[in-house]
Amino acid sequence: MSITLKTPEEIALMRIAGRLAGEVLDYIEPFVKPGVTTAALDKLCHDYMVDVQGCVPAPLNYAPPGYAPYPKSICASINHQVCHGVPNDRPLKKGDIVNLDITTIKDGWHGDTSRMFAVGGDAAISILARRLCAVTNECLWLGISQVRPGVRLGSIGAAIQRHADKAGFSVVREFCGHGIGLRFHEEPQVLHYGKADTGPVLEPGMIFTIEPMINAGKAAISELPDGWTIVTKDRSLSAQFEHTIAVTETGYEVLTLSSGSPPKPDFIS
Repeated sequence: MSITLKTPEEIALMRIAGRLAGEVLDYIEPFVKPGVTTAALDKLCHDYMVDVQGCVPAPLNYAPPGYAPYPKSICASINHQVCHGVPNDRPLKKGDIVNLDITTIKDGWHGDTSRMFAVGGDAAISILARRLCAVTNECLWLGISQVRPGVRLGSIGAAIQRHADKAGFSVVREFCGHGIGLRFHEEPQVLHYGKADTGPVLEPGMIFTIEPMINAGKAAISELPDGWTIVTKDRSLSAQFEHTIAVTETGYEVLTLSSGSPPKPDFIS
């Protein structure tokens, strides 16, 4: 399948969907605290997307080949859960870290982003968890910083892997970023590891997610019986940050930035 280049008019529509996805994460942040369930967070996000933003939550009933329909409107992955955690009635505890993954559909176009939250605040989580989240955000932005016309796609993953390895962490191999537009998942696949200067050449109009999943322990993963939730095999902590990125004539535009987005680290130009 070929990579679809978006027109300026289509990018403008995706900019709206992306902004709305980021705003869902801003909205939900005050509710992420000890004692709340991820099912309650899912309901709050669902109602905000549908009733306030006029969006469709893309994950709800999403069913790729071989999967049962996803039953919730967001993904909520706690501690050693890597991705696709299904919201449930387990209360969050002080010291947990949780990734909330939001994908909106607005006027047919998708916006996809995720962010880590420290339950009880940064001071409540372990030094390891705090460092893992910081390094994962750095990995995301190092990947984003590679994006410009003429660069090959593999340079994104190479930058991410280099930084994660240097920190003593590992990169999940089985899941990757992806093209996005009128479909939730399009070409290209954006690996978070690999060799620089390999793969397709980036062109203006390409839009894709970068969403590194970084483990504190080994990279190996397994799937829970619910058929969706992915966990680290060694039960080590995992973190993920995600943005939707458009390749522009001169570099990149992050379509899912919002006022509450964690900032680009100072050391990344």
